[in-house]
Amino acid sequence: MTPEEMNLKARKLYDDRFHCSQAVFAAGCEKIGRQAPDVAAAMSPFGGGMGSTGDVCGCLSGALAVLGLAMGKREPSEKDHKLMWKYAYKLVKQFEALTREYGGKRCRDIARIDWRDRHQVKTYYSDGPDSRRRECLKVIGATAEILGGILEAIAQKS
Repeated sequence: MTPEEMNLKARKLYDDRFHCSQAVFAAGCEKIGRQAPDVAAAMSPFGGGMGSTGDVCGCLSGALAVLGLAMGKREPSEKDHKLMWKYAYKLVKQFEALTREYGGKRCRDIARIDWRDRHQVKTYYSDGPDSRRRECLKVIGATAEILGGILEAIAQKS
């Protein structure tokens, strides 16, 4: 799967009603040839910016979780892959650049809604002119694509 295909896959998964964190995570898992439905479920509360607080965008959480799955230790006595932190830092910096136009990497900056307000959520999921959903789809796709590029760089180093 190419980074561009990851962009489309993550957007489709979001359209199918995965949260942003889950959509990016699942596209990343497919890229690395892993299935982790329990972890995808665990990514649920990261949508809406960490428990619907509007804090850090779930896309970033989902992407970092893929790096952890690919490069992190599984036992306390093990060590993380020596390049994990380098790639995680790169991912965060690229995400910050991506979301700069929104004013930051927080969900409230990108989606600009209060996830606890039913009316705002309903408007968000409509395709009306006031919906910020289109902006989230751009960020979801672009985050998955950034992750795909990083995963390809990791594969080349291995």
